[in-house]
Amino acid sequence: MAQQPAYLVLPGYQNSDHDHWQSFWERADPAFRRLEQEDWDHPDPEAWTDALHRAVTGHDGPLVLVAHSLGCTTVARWAARTPVALTAPVVGALLVAPPDIDWAEVPQLEGFRPVPLQPLPFPSIVVAGSDDPWATPERSRLFARSWGARYVDIGPYGHINAQSGLGGWPDGLALLAELTDGQAG
Repeated sequence: MAQQPAYLVLPGYQNSDHDHWQSFWERADPAFRRLEQEDWDHPDPEAWTDALHRAVTGHDGPLVLVAHSLGCTTVARWAARTPVALTAPVVGALLVAPPDIDWAEVPQLEGFRPVPLQPLPFPSIVVAGSDDPWATPERSRLFARSWGARYVDIGPYGHINAQSGLGGWPDGLALLAELTDGQAG
């Protein structure tokens, strides 16, 4: 019998608050664990990427990454600079609302530029809102194509955060189940 994966939650810039779907998932299931970053308001790209690397390489068993916003960029940065053999614990990634930081006018995010566009070495799904203020649908599709991810547009839900009113977001959990069932390609 295959070992059940653990879920590493990667919030974005300024963290995910109590009403964010990531927080709901963590409260509902102890298999979900948040990757804490040293500074949520002044993110350092190297520190964020290094924290993800330590979490993945220090984990025993399969791991699914559950990223939102700048957490998606962190996953792409980590995968682009990490030997494939060291990414092996990751069996999938749900990448929700990746931001187009190449054009964002937020000085705290400039160090994450450019957004890496190399294929990810694990199955992934990019989920985007059709009216996300942080990325156009065209850019979100480009990220998905470049990363080798399936693309899902969930419609007008903005940045797919607490303000989107998704609560526990059961449709997101269904997408996550596709990754763990090996159906993401």
